Amino acid sequence: MTASITPATNSAVSAPPRPRGWFRLLAGVSLALAVPLVAQLRLIVPIELTVVFIGPIMAVCSLLAWWLGGRLWLVVAWSALAIWMLTVRIGPATAFDSLARGWALCLAASFGGMSLWGRTRAFFPRALAATAVTFLASMVLLMASRGGVEDAARTVADEFARRLQVVSEEYARRSQTDEWRAFTARYPAGAAVVEKGEAQLPDIARGAISVFPALLGLQSLALLALGWALFHRVSRTRIGPSLHLLSEFKFSDQLVWGIVLGVTLMVVPTLRDARGLGLNVLVFFGALYALRGLGVLAWFVAPRRPTPVLLVIAACLAGPVVGVFTLGLGLADTWLDWRGRARPAT
Repeated sequence: MTASITPATNSAVSAPPRPRGWFRLLAGVSLALAVPLVAQLRLIVPIELTVVFIGPIMAVCSLLAWWLGGRLWLVVAWSALAIWMLTVRIGPATAFDSLARGWALCLAASFGGMSLWGRTRAFFPRALAATAVTFLASMVLLMASRGGVEDAARTVADEFARRLQVVSEEYARRSQTDEWRAFTARYPAGAAVVEKGEAQLPDIARGAISVFPALLGLQSLALLALGWALFHRVSRTRIGPSLHLLSEFKFSDQLVWGIVLGVTLMVVPTLRDARGLGLNVLVFFGALYALRGLGVLAWFVAPRRPTPVLLVIAACLAGPVVGVFTLGLGLADTWLDWRGRARPAT
């Protein structure tokens, strides 16, 4: 039995309450828009102009809302803004810039399709499916093009080389200023930390290139979540459930097979040629399970309220150690389900 897709009335979608609170949302928007301003983020985040995602995602969400009885003028306004964001040029016009804008448009369209197909599903399954569809469509288009995947890989490498050169030139110009000389003389230890970070930039860029698909998938999920949360703050029409707190974040246990696949591709000798794919699969699903483990940790620490500070602490203090710990915690939650076991009986 298939459900017909027809515009609904406003009364049919007015039940869920509007989420409250702007601080965490504005912090997320600020962080996303600040990527081009932070050297390390520029060399890690695949698409530094994150603004190209916001317009298309909001346009698709407003279209879904109109389909459910929302206002048409929001569709027109966000669509116009999306077109402007996708066409305006910020910085040099490169082949990578065109690929980035095409990815953002395809991701938003895929998310809209997944939302229409599964209107009762939560956000994360929609976003994960949309990201997978976008990867599949991109691979088909790349294999059908003349240059194929090799040209796309060269484009990515050239883009990160350009960013590294820009960042290095900025560091060099700063080191010649009187302010930097004064800072070095007054705080030599702080200057040494900055110089050590600068020396690590080429390694950061090379690492980001090797796991570019995984980072792109994670960035896509993050920006879909950001657009979803932003839309539910500015719209009266609900197009699905609001995002849960970090302490409530979990997903289907079947995704553990992604970890199994990644480990298999990395360790089996006969699959040596697929180790690059295995590394990307491991990074992608490993990050999801680390986030799930962080949710378990947040639930244990403060189950009754959100703990955004926990993310800052985890990022600033012993990041690799915390990452490994939360990854193990997330994987263990697949079988132990601590939060589920602690629910009171009803």
